Amino acid sequence: MDDLRADYRRAGFGGDLGRGSRQALLLVDFVRAYLDPASPLYAGDEDPPALRACVALLDAARLHDMPVIHTRVELGPDGIDGGLFARKVPALRVFERGGEFTTAPPELTPVRGEPVVTKQYASAFFGTSLASTLRVLGVDALLIAGASTSGCVRASAVDALQHGFVPLVVADACLDRDPRPHDAALFDLGAKYAEVLTLDEAMALIGRGGT
Repeated sequence: MDDLRADYRRAGFGGDLGRGSRQALLLVDFVRAYLDPASPLYAGDEDPPALRACVALLDAARLHDMPVIHTRVELGPDGIDGGLFARKVPALRVFERGGEFTTAPPELTPVRGEPVVTKQYASAFFGTSLASTLRVLGVDALLIAGASTSGCVRASAVDALQHGFVPLVVADACLDRDPRPHDAALFDLGAKYAEVLTLDEAMALIGRGGT
């Protein structure tokens, strides 16, 4: 990995995007579908370290009055509004409206004043009002955490960059079903699209009031 990172740096990847001047916390799709062994999307651990990291980020953001936004995948009957995405990944049918796996674990339940963005595709920005909400809040950077690293987290981070928001992906607070796509996604994000932070770095940023 050190050789790979050095090769990318020599080729001109991995510039510094900074941290922005006002951040929000974006919790992407961290719901029971990834935590329940009965779900086809189960990520292999009912109490993963990434969940505890997300709880720490959420608690800190609330303490320091940082805006918090949650996302959820919600599909209609038969998943038809999921289009080709639902055709490619039939397991997404677990996100049909009212299903048992669509809710957040209790410790990540949104509270009053925390918007929940409902989406049908991977990116939190695609077909949603998220970008407009962030601009009204005066946000120019996003701390991004959730599930899955190589799927909706990655897509949301790429789209954040393309909408002009600095993506700050919190590696310790991202969940995937296997460490290989998790690590590959974080490497690619750090090289091309985002700043990848540790939980300690993210918590320090929140504690400083996001500056």
